[in-house]
Amino acid sequence: MENGSVRIMREEWEKQMLSPHAMLVVNSRGREEPLPLCPVRTEFVRDRDRILHSKSFRRLKHKTQVFLAPKGDHYRTRLTHTLEVTQIARTIARALRLNEDLTEAIAMGHDLGHTPFGHAGEEVLNALLPGGFKHNVQSLRVVEKLEYDGKGLNLTWEVRDGIVNHTSSGHPATVEGKVVSLADRIAYINHDIDDAMRAGVLCEEDLPRSCIETFGSTHAKRINSLIINVIENSVDSDEIRFSPAFAEEFKVLRQFMFDRVYLNPVAKSEEGKAKGVVRALYEYYFEHPELLDEEYQKTLAEEGKARAVADFIAGMSDTYAIATFEKVFVPKSWN
Repeated sequence: MENGSVRIMREEWEKQMLSPHAMLVVNSRGREEPLPLCPVRTEFVRDRDRILHSKSFRRLKHKTQVFLAPKGDHYRTRLTHTLEVTQIARTIARALRLNEDLTEAIAMGHDLGHTPFGHAGEEVLNALLPGGFKHNVQSLRVVEKLEYDGKGLNLTWEVRDGIVNHTSSGHPATVEGKVVSLADRIAYINHDIDDAMRAGVLCEEDLPRSCIETFGSTHAKRINSLIINVIENSVDSDEIRFSPAFAEEFKVLRQFMFDRVYLNPVAKSEEGKAKGVVRALYEYYFEHPELLDEEYQKTLAEEGKARAVADFIAGMSDTYAIATFEKVFVPKSWN
């Protein structure tokens, strides 16, 4: 096998087989720090692998999706959410002949910057950090600066663009980024319905009748119908979209979830305590920045206390945040 032949064959396959709207890896804007090319993997595959092997990715398994520290093995975490987004995004990308490798890399990295305790933690840091805190911007910061002992993962421009623009207000530069953005919404609305039913917050009959008639009556049917609708309405286009009827019903379903689950006092019964933990930790380490882990001392010196403390706390899993809170604030028995 000649050096680079496997990668080159894949690059040639993309030129011949992918849609004119797809992002070809040979057309990538590249990395901020150029690297020697891999003989086997394309640059987007390397990005996927770098994200998969990062510490931030592993920590997602102990970060809240919706239900805080649920008693049960089958509730989603931020990691399983990421895997479901990746699966949905790849299915759409394959059907539309887009770049699956780029799609997968963006999906795997899109939530690396999420705080402990989900959006509750994000709200606290957004209020405390000068200039605010957004998880998508923090995800970009993770891959550009915080991972790999402060060197970052040195990902390609297209993956970084997709990560920071995955939210509904973002504008991804690639069609693959647009796929991940919509796949994220398809995934979380549907798996949050499933988890809410598991928790007894919802039952099937509670869902809006028009949504059941449009999307289907089960978790699998809803996801399948949404994916197929996106594919049918995005063929030969640089836009990724539902049909008008599906888009309207999806808004209805999303609003229903906000009314009945995301803002439900039962589902959010522990949220106030979680916010208190994040706030207390931020204030404590702001007063004692010398106690930050060594990897955040460089940020402390270059960007100040607020930024370093926010990075430290945002990187925590739920379990580590609780353990740190207990270590700092809960008195221990005299031994």
